[in-house]
Amino acid sequence: MKIAKLNFQKNPNIGLFSFASDSFCLANRFIRKGDVDLIKNVLKVKVYKTSVLGTGLIGIFTSGNSKGIVISDRIYNEEIEEMQRNFDVLVLETKHTAFGNLILSNDKGCIISKDLKFHRKDIRDFLGVDTRIGTIGGIDLVGSLGICNSNGCLVHKWVTEKEKELIEKTLDVNVSPGSVNFGNPWIKSGLIVNSNGFLAGDQTSGPELGLISETLGFV
Repeated sequence: MKIAKLNFQKNPNIGLFSFASDSFCLANRFIRKGDVDLIKNVLKVKVYKTSVLGTGLIGIFTSGNSKGIVISDRIYNEEIEEMQRNFDVLVLETKHTAFGNLILSNDKGCIISKDLKFHRKDIRDFLGVDTRIGTIGGIDLVGSLGICNSNGCLVHKWVTEKEKELIEKTLDVNVSPGSVNFGNPWIKSGLIVNSNGFLAGDQTSGPELGLISETLGFV
């Protein structure tokens, strides 16, 4: 199975509660066992249950790629230590915490918000990929407005041609505008993705699933 639809306690915004790479997946500590099993079956990676700043909003506060996770130093020490026991973690000293909203990355490249410009070298060296500053639709929240794997990248419909070209060059994938959960253009909120498969919020329509599948290389 490479594609599935899912909700977390009737909430279709599953991307807010999890982060996935080709090496592992982080999920809300209170996720149901059946949902963990489904994620494992689709993404083919181990699922680690955790919290960030005492919440289940894993997808908002974390980003990264198969090399590891990038997080803020404002996250609780015990949460950082728990992550460090399972995978590599880059902890950045910054006033910003919502790295899932500010970083769009795969195993070939990374786009970051200008809010993280002073950490560009640290992120580049840790993730091991070319890292550039960009926007989607003129908005700095590149992590919220797009999601990618090593096969493709789905972004907000407001993406400009210049932005699209930068993303394609940096991430080395094709980029397509789309939506999730029946018209929601905030792509990240409704998807959990890696190069093995994806899970979409259960309000995602058939045409949306088709475009997501094609963009991310599952057709």
